Amino acid sequence: MLHTVNKSPFEKNSLETCLAHAAEGSAILLIEDGVYGALNGGVFAGKMKDAMGKFTLYAMGPDLKARGIADKVLDGVKVIDYAGFVDLACENDKVQAWL
Repeated sequence: MLHTVNKSPFEKNSLETCLAHAAEGSAILLIEDGVYGALNGGVFAGKMKDAMGKFTLYAMGPDLKARGIADKVLDGVKVIDYAGFVDLACENDKVQAWL
C-alpha cells in the first residue's frame, strides 16, 4: 500500500499516525508540507530513521525544492518527481492519504 502524507509534522500528527498504522513493507510518500518530515537533523529524524527499517520512504523533489530544503533530506529517503509518484500509485494496489 502507498501512504501519502501532505501535512507538516509540526502542524498535525498525520505522519506519526501513518507510521503507527501502516503495515510493514508499505511505501510512504511525503508530499506538499509533509516533506518537512524528511529533514535531516529535524525533530522527527529519529522516528524517520527507525521507520526506514519497516517502510520505504519517499519525498517529492519539487515540494522539497519549493520549500528550500532539497539539500537537507535524510539519507535513505528516496526523492522522486511527479512521474515517480505516478509509478508508485500504479505499483501499489491501494493508496491511503493521511490528512
